[in-house]
Order: sequence, then C-alpha cells, then structure tokens
Amino acid sequence: MVQSKKQRYLFLAFCLVPTFLMFALFTLYPLVNGLYYSFFQWSGSSSVAEFTGFDNYRKLFNDEIIPATIWHDYFLVITKIIGIMILATFFAVALTQMRIKEAPFYRIVFFFPNIMSVVVIGILWMFIYNPSLGLVNSGLEFLGLGEWTKAWLGNEKWALPSLVLPSVWAGIGLFMLMLMGGISNISKSYYEAAEIDGANGWQQFWKITLPLVWPQIKISILYIIITTLNGSFIIVQVMTKGGPNNATHVMGSYLYEEAFVKYNFGYGATIGVMILVLSLITVLIMQYFMRREKVEY
Repeated sequence: MVQSKKQRYLFLAFCLVPTFLMFALFTLYPLVNGLYYSFFQWSGSSSVAEFTGFDNYRKLFNDEIIPATIWHDYFLVITKIIGIMILATFFAVALTQMRIKEAPFYRIVFFFPNIMSVVVIGILWMFIYNPSLGLVNSGLEFLGLGEWTKAWLGNEKWALPSLVLPSVWAGIGLFMLMLMGGISNISKSYYEAAEIDGANGWQQFWKITLPLVWPQIKISILYIIITTLNGSFIIVQVMTKGGPNNATHVMGSYLYEEAFVKYNFGYGATIGVMILVLSLITVLIMQYFMRREKVEY
C-alpha cells in the first residue's frame, strides 16, 4: 500500500509530537525555569520573587561548601567508574567465555540490585554499616580485627568512601549486561584464530574483546558520569544527609538542603545550573578523550 507524502508526515507528527511535548514539559520547562529563578531571591512558597541579578552566582563562588561538594561528586564519579567497570567487565567476560552452567542464574543475581529502589539500597547498607549490629563491624570482630571497627557513616574520614561500596554494588548488574551483549556479538572465529596464533586468554581480552566492546564501555562510563553528578544525592540523603559536618555533601544534596530545608529556592536553582554546566563540560571532555576509530577485524 503506497502512502502519500501527507500521510507520512501525519504519521511522523503523530509519533513525534507527543514525545516532544513530554520532553518539553518535563525537561525543557524545568531547565528554563531553573535558570530563570537563579536570578531571584525566592522562598519557593511566596508569590513574590525578588530579582537579585547575579547575586546568587556571586554567593556560589564565595560559598566554602561548594568546592567540597564538587570534590565529593567527582570522587564518587572516579571511584564508581573504576569499581563498576572493572567488576562489570570481569563478570561479563567470565559469564560469556568461561562456559559457566549457572550463568543465567548469576545474571539475575547481579542484576537484582538494579530493580531495587535507591532508598531501599541506602537503608539496607545503613544496617550493614551499623556500628553495633552491622555486618562490616561484626565481620571485622570475627576476623580478630576489632580495632578496625568504627562508626563508618559517622566518621568524617570514612563516611564518603563508605558510600562507594553500595553505589558500585548497585551498578554492576546493568553494565555487566551491556558488556555481555557486546561480547556475545563478537565472532568466535576471532578467538579461534588468536588461539591458533598462540595468544593466551589475557592477550585475547586486550587485543580482541576490549577493542570490540569499546562502544559499550564508552556509553557505560558516560552514563555513570551523568547519573552520578545528577543523582548521587539520593543515596547521600538516605544514608548520611550530607553529614557528618558536610563530609558527604554532594552538589545535589546541597541543592536540596538550600531549596527544601532552608527555602532558598533561588540559590538552589543556581546550584542546579552549576550541576548542569559541570555535567555538560565533563561529558564533552570525556567524549573527546575516549574517542577512537571503530575497530573491525
């Protein structure tokens, strides 16, 4: 059945317009609205917003907490990329190339944290880190390392590193499946030819597997960066609320505190603009450094 040009345009409009409207309503409008209110002093509940120009931005550059929140966010970005990508790659290779009979079961086990709410994950790990009843301190005492026990989430030095483990644990499954999909698409003939040429498993990984799944690795790293810079505040709010003494505040949690606790929505919007700008800059820089030609054998 031949469609006229008008019918094709109507069909495309029917498919695209609702999507664009949803995108404009839930993405573009909040973005523009946040940028607009960053120039105002507004409590969030008052009908009057006082225009202050760039005062909020001057306050941002002079805020002593802001540099710490930026460092905390990028600490989580770096540690999550290292932890998640190493473990996800290891398990993806193991489950696709080691012919493990229970591989389908392990896929479900590793992916299970991804279907859990971040709030549930945070509460679960709060119990694990509990100074009196938690598994971490109990395990250390069982191993005779009682002097290593501490209030992990209440210690200024260890509170932020303690957030890395639940973040990595929750993220391994998704990226493992992404990498498994890429590895499964690699022709077995490449490995057979490499084995005939005398390449061992480690050499096959570096010369065949890693280059051919690089697109999936790149997407995974960018996804981790974006979700961490924009969403790490959830686990922080659940587990530490930015404490102790601002030791775990990230940009998102500080935004929440300013806007919804102190009712300074104008300044909160300014922090939101900062998060957007830093996210864009980071992604662009990483895309530049991770660019490479497509590998084909």
